[in-house]
Amino acid sequence: MSTARDAAAAVVDPEIRVVTIDELGILRSVDEDPATGRVIVTITPTYTGCPAMDVIRADILRALAAAGHPDAEIRTVHAPAWSTDWISERGRAKLAAAGIAPPPPAARGDGVVPLTLAVRCPRCGSPETEQVSRFGSTACKALWRCRACSEPFDQVKAL
Repeated sequence: MSTARDAAAAVVDPEIRVVTIDELGILRSVDEDPATGRVIVTITPTYTGCPAMDVIRADILRALAAAGHPDAEIRTVHAPAWSTDWISERGRAKLAAAGIAPPPPAARGDGVVPLTLAVRCPRCGSPETEQVSRFGSTACKALWRCRACSEPFDQVKAL
């Protein structure tokens, strides 16, 4: 089963090509139906209308077929809803390295939502930033600009 899990986990997000669907938290589970041996992959979109889901499903099926699981099934679940808290630390680091500000944690373990006063520039680290548009290159990102280095950057919206 680890080959199927590894194959699905390695699929790159088609809109944010620097992270995998596993690092982004879209991949929920990879199981095998004991009766049929069929691999069942469960995913959750970052938001209900995410246009990348068809590509993600096709990429998962292609990766699983290449790993020896040609008869896989993809299930999409919406509950619980995806949260930016599901982005792994590795995913957050990759986003920042690519110049995309990762979102702050939406909530701590005790349910308290931390107050975020500024979005730090992923290029220079300055908190002197401003939101240019609530809508970035994709619907799940906002466009920001750093006042210190003058560079524009996307920020993944916290959910």
